[in-house]
Amino acid sequence: MTDMTRRSLVGLGMALPLLGQINWANATLPSPAAETGPARINYNESPWGPSSAAREAMREGIGLCGRYPYDAQYRLIDTFAAEHGLAADQVQVFCGSKLALQHAVMAFTGARSLVVPEPSYEAPAEAAAGRGTQVHSVALNAHHAHDVDAMLAADRTAGLIYLCNPNNPTGTVTPRQDIERLLARKPAGSVVLVDEAYIHFSDAQSCIGLVKEHPELLVLQTFSKLYGMAGARLGLAIGQAPLLQRLEAYDGQNVAPAPTLLAGLASLQDRRLVPQRKADNARLRDQTIAWLTERGWRCTASQANCFMIDLRSPGQPVVERLAEEGVLVGRIWPSWPNWVRVSVGDERDMQRFREAFAKVAGR
Repeated sequence: MTDMTRRSLVGLGMALPLLGQINWANATLPSPAAETGPARINYNESPWGPSSAAREAMREGIGLCGRYPYDAQYRLIDTFAAEHGLAADQVQVFCGSKLALQHAVMAFTGARSLVVPEPSYEAPAEAAAGRGTQVHSVALNAHHAHDVDAMLAADRTAGLIYLCNPNNPTGTVTPRQDIERLLARKPAGSVVLVDEAYIHFSDAQSCIGLVKEHPELLVLQTFSKLYGMAGARLGLAIGQAPLLQRLEAYDGQNVAPAPTLLAGLASLQDRRLVPQRKADNARLRDQTIAWLTERGWRCTASQANCFMIDLRSPGQPVVERLAEEGVLVGRIWPSWPNWVRVSVGDERDMQRFREAFAKVAGR
């Protein structure tokens, strides 16, 4: 945890317990439904956590922690690859897709630039800036989708072009034909990275099927969002084998823990999990957006587990007032200072959000 994150949590009254003060022999973790603290709809986390099958797999995985978890890793890769018609060497496991994203920035930029949408997930731009790589930020279009033509024009020698689909923080989807046009017209040698962290919430078609015909396409997926495993750290990179090998140069022994790998495998094998959680998320999200729209607020057309509200004035004061009411919502993007991101929680979270927003938004 960075100092900035730690200070932010403490500043909101969420001091973290010291590990030495926890009696692990008797410790039990509260279920999401039993949580009585603030409504935490600020980090795009799942309010439901890992599925029951994933939790049982995690418990079984504890007994395997004395050995390296390669068998569990290969089983996860083989299962995912078979599900998508891929070869096993076209799938790589990471401790969260953010790590894969950071490795991609290191592998494919440097002398060549990074092109990113704005607003979007900040991690690739932060990783690039940290190593002195030039970053070209391209505004979303009028539909809040990626403006692929402007991204193509930003730098014809770009090393990496990043798309987040559905996009974080807007939750909006870029049409498949636009992504295919980007792939067809991209600069020679440029890698296109499609971050599909939120794909399971949407009706959008995954770009995994394009990997076979595009050797410079990298697709990322994660178990942090719909699968509810943000704290377990598990992500996948999908691409042709030579492309993935360029990521391995930065961490050739990158393996997640056995409990995490087995939980991911159990999640993939639960065929009811994605449609059920997708439906629950859509219902809660659309109910909340409809409630806001009826009261005159404009929201993004989200297909993810977050959306943005146009507050028509600086959003940070509203974020702070909501926190005072026990409702934690997302941060402000400098390019959209009047918009605030709201993650989708459970019934209790969204009810508390509506009550708090009605109270503070007019102040």
